[in-house]
Amino acid sequence: MSVDLATNKQNAIEFYRTAYLGNPVAAVEKYVGDRYIQHNPLVGDGPQPFIDYFTRMAEEYPDKQIEFVRAVAEGDLVALHTRQMWPGNEEYVTMDFFRFDDHGKIIEHWDAIQQIPDQSMNGNTMY
Repeated sequence: MSVDLATNKQNAIEFYRTAYLGNPVAAVEKYVGDRYIQHNPLVGDGPQPFIDYFTRMAEEYPDKQIEFVRAVAEGDLVALHTRQMWPGNEEYVTMDFFRFDDHGKIIEHWDAIQQIPDQSMNGNTMY
């Protein structure tokens, strides 16, 4: 099967949006492959730990929001650059990388997250 970069980008966004906004079961059912390797140290390997983590996040922070700033795809990888807004006016910038299998399903994930500081030494945004 050939790689469809545009579809992989859209699927990574919809996977993340669906899970982040409170429906991780649907996200896994629709977008995850036969295995799911997790590199975030706060989440276990496999679909169920991912579901458990995002279910808990939805219960604890139901008003959180996400904005997808950009998506970049190359080969079997998609990178997402996002802005997350959390209760209490906390904002975070995230970088997520997803690896896709030959069937267009997500099978691996890496991420980094940083709280947006009140001041920047360079005056540039994080987006």
